[in-house]
Amino acid sequence: MPSIQCKKGVNVMEFETILYEVKEQVATITLNLPESRNPLTEQLVAELMQAIKTADADNGVHVMIVTGAGKAFSAGGNLNEFKQNMEKDVPQLYVEGKESTELFKLGATVKTPIIAAVNGAALGGGTGLVAMCHIAIASSEAKLGLTELRLGIVPFVILPWVRQAVGNRRVLEMMLKAEILSAEQAAEYNLVHEVVPPEQLEEKAWETAKTIASHSPLAVNLALDAYFTTEDMDFMKSFDYLTNLRLVSFKSDDLKEGASAFLEKRPPVWKGK
Repeated sequence: MPSIQCKKGVNVMEFETILYEVKEQVATITLNLPESRNPLTEQLVAELMQAIKTADADNGVHVMIVTGAGKAFSAGGNLNEFKQNMEKDVPQLYVEGKESTELFKLGATVKTPIIAAVNGAALGGGTGLVAMCHIAIASSEAKLGLTELRLGIVPFVILPWVRQAVGNRRVLEMMLKAEILSAEQAAEYNLVHEVVPPEQLEEKAWETAKTIASHSPLAVNLALDAYFTTEDMDFMKSFDYLTNLRLVSFKSDDLKEGASAFLEKRPPVWKGK
């Protein structure tokens, strides 16, 4: 199990393939296999899942930032592990496949927003990870793309997230052409929300995280709930669900505090309930 250390207001959890620290209500999770361009190995995926779940369960964390060490965000799936799959039987591949999809389900189930700070190449599964994050900010040097067909495979697991980001016909084009996109193209496709110079990426991601962290954590949680729960819901039924969800907000301590703080012209002190 990873250990937790506290250093002058910074909580650091030690993993083998990622870096994890919490500071000022923001958890920063850094994929940390820079020599191999941060591939989504079995171990890294497992540790990334644990880090995201740990941050999400921590009431002191209001936002997460996911980024990569070195020159890449993530090069995607690990080719050596793909080759090893040839030696495994179908039941084993099925079980391992279900486990690997759990990472990409987290984007729709966590109550804490995730920001991608795309520092470099994010290809294949790396593009999927960017699409899964609720906000994506990219360095102008970043490259994204669904390059799987070049290797004779298909981006199965990440398809729902990329489709949601770019739309049906665009994701089909991306899969079939398997091209690498510039950061600016990725922004045009809606894969990332903003492109900034490399030296400004960390600052911009932190600025965005602090903005979100300044809001009521309960309201942020309810916003994610409202978005993902009604995404595929019948249009008319979505109004009923959101009306019920609104009752939680209307009776919350945070709404009372937010209204009082606004009228009294002071910063709110959120309770998260």
